[in-house]
Amino acid sequence: MPAGGQAKSVSQPTTVVGTGTPASCTSAAVVAAVANGGVVTFNCGADPVTINMAATARVFNNKPDLVLDGGGKVTLSGGGARRILYQNSCDQSLVWTSPNCDFQDSPKTTLQNITFADGNSSGQGYGLKEVYGGGAVFARGGRLSIINSRFFRNQCEHTGPDVGGAAVRALEMSRASPVYVVNSTFGGADGYGNVCSNGGGLSSIDTSYAVINSVFTHNKAIGVGQNPAIAGTPGGGLGGGLYMDGNTFDLSMCGTVMRNNSANESGSAIIYVSNSRTGTMSVRDSTVASNRSIGTAAPSFDLPGLPGLFIIAAPGQPVISGSSITP
Repeated sequence: MPAGGQAKSVSQPTTVVGTGTPASCTSAAVVAAVANGGVVTFNCGADPVTINMAATARVFNNKPDLVLDGGGKVTLSGGGARRILYQNSCDQSLVWTSPNCDFQDSPKTTLQNITFADGNSSGQGYGLKEVYGGGAVFARGGRLSIINSRFFRNQCEHTGPDVGGAAVRALEMSRASPVYVVNSTFGGADGYGNVCSNGGGLSSIDTSYAVINSVFTHNKAIGVGQNPAIAGTPGGGLGGGLYMDGNTFDLSMCGTVMRNNSANESGSAIIYVSNSRTGTMSVRDSTVASNRSIGTAAPSFDLPGLPGLFIIAAPGQPVISGSSITP
């Protein structure tokens, strides 16, 4: 496992949220801990706990690298009303550390052993045109690793041609590293799936992903009209599990299950579009099955023999080995 895909040590936390009881683990404490950066752990008692977020936790660009570790017992809930975590190297309210803010290598955020549930980014752009999607987590610039984590019932805007990432939206991330998604679950059962116009699970622009030993099921892309939007439609409906767009970027998927995801248009499992035809994609030791395109506004453009996948990439792509891809 590459270093970026490994869990970080939490033996010396910068901040511990809570003093041993569920009541001591508050939204305000989470927001303050994330803003301070460093290693954040939780002490909320012996049992699993859900912290209802009254505000979005924001990652500041000039703070130490954030490790947010829920110890396998913490759920952060957006209550169906708000995005849960926000990182943006180009947002000056988070301290602008570079005039060339996009694609910069910091901040570096690791989310591990934690659950994000019922996030909703609809209408939450903070006055910045680039901020859309990312119902649970939005990240622009820097690095992001998601390890041993779960995403349930998150949502973002329901229509739009380039809105995506009910669970996670990542764009213009550092080119020094892909976004790592390791041993994590997006949906996982009926009633737990994530829903957005595009990219029910993950969405990105000009960003690479390494998805390892993860599960994507029951996620939905519910927009109508594709991207760009067909005349007379609001657009969207692409990539039930994963939506990737841009120019040069890569997708590496290994040991992953994508099942029972749906899209109103095409790419019920994965949409991958490298406009410059320079991007690469590999699928190894994975299962893609029972994903479906359900709308009638436009035909599905899944690749012949690869149901659930719509791919525009470099010549010879995708490279598939040891995998089962079935209707």
